[in-house]
Amino acid sequence: MTKDRNLELARLQKEIGNYIGLGKDSLVFNFDTKGKRTQLHLITLNPKHNQSFLFHATTGSDKVDALREMLDYVKTYKERTSSYTIQWSTRGDSGLQTSYFRAKNVLEALDKLFYDRDPNSITVFSVMLNSIT
Repeated sequence: MTKDRNLELARLQKEIGNYIGLGKDSLVFNFDTKGKRTQLHLITLNPKHNQSFLFHATTGSDKVDALREMLDYVKTYKERTSSYTIQWSTRGDSGLQTSYFRAKNVLEALDKLFYDRDPNSITVFSVMLNSIT
C-alpha cells in the first residue's frame, strides 16, 4: 500500500503547529518549487495586529522534505535563537504594536517583521534583545 502524501503533509503540519503552540488558523505553509528544490516559508498570522510574519524558511527536495526540515528546526529553535521584542506601527496608524520574534540576530528578526511587505509600510521604533530566562 502506498502512503498518501497529503496525509503525511497534514501530519507534519499539525506536528509543527503543536511544537510552536499555534493552531492551523494561525499558520500558513507557503511552498515554492524551483527546479528540484522546494522552499517552505512558515508564516504566522496575528489576529491582534491583523498582520502576518515569517516564522522560518526551509528548503527540501519536495514538500514533505521541506516540512521535515521545518519540524527539525522547531524542535530545537529555542536553544539556537534569541528572543527579540520589536515595537512598530504601520504607515498611517498612530498605534504602537509589539511583536516577538526568535532569530539568530537583530537583522534576522527585522527580516521576519518585513517579510513579504513594502519596507516603507512599517516604522520600527525599537528592537530589543530579551533577557534569557
